[in-house]
Amino acid sequence: MNEQELKEELLKLLKEKAVIRGSRTLASGKKSDYYIDGKQITLDSHGLLIVGKLILSLIHGTNADAVGGPTLGADPLASAVALLSSHTGKPLKAFIVRKEAKKHGMQKMIEGPLLKLGDKVVIVEDVITTGGSVLTAIQEVEKIGAKIVKVICLVDRNEGAFEKLSPYNYSPIFTLSDLGLK
Repeated sequence: MNEQELKEELLKLLKEKAVIRGSRTLASGKKSDYYIDGKQITLDSHGLLIVGKLILSLIHGTNADAVGGPTLGADPLASAVALLSSHTGKPLKAFIVRKEAKKHGMQKMIEGPLLKLGDKVVIVEDVITTGGSVLTAIQEVEKIGAKIVKVICLVDRNEGAFEKLSPYNYSPIFTLSDLGLK
């Protein structure tokens, strides 16, 4: 499948499996009349394969060394992209950024293969509302001297993330209007 075919298949899956109608509270604390459950796609074998291939295609040319983002939304995405990258000649490291460091063990905020000073990093997330969680993850990655080359999400809810994340080459795959929600 080419990039456009992957997007069409992914959009169909999102509309069928991930859009849930009814009042919900979002991670941002805002109330919404619908919820987009990205895990219905990213934890489904077919959906994960499609989104992994699509993200890998979208980051082509960034010369990225690693892919990851805030746990839990980024976990399957980063793993899929890293796995698929192993067949490209430029394997990517996958990582996740915790909400807070563990109080035991290594007490790290960033889990996975070690990110190094100067590593080029792609941040991924399933659904973004205001961009706060992603911005926090970006700040943790930047603390170690890695450079954010792109930020990609499956769905942007159009509630402020674009303004916050545009300095980081932000590219949502879909927005609410693509899903017919706004």
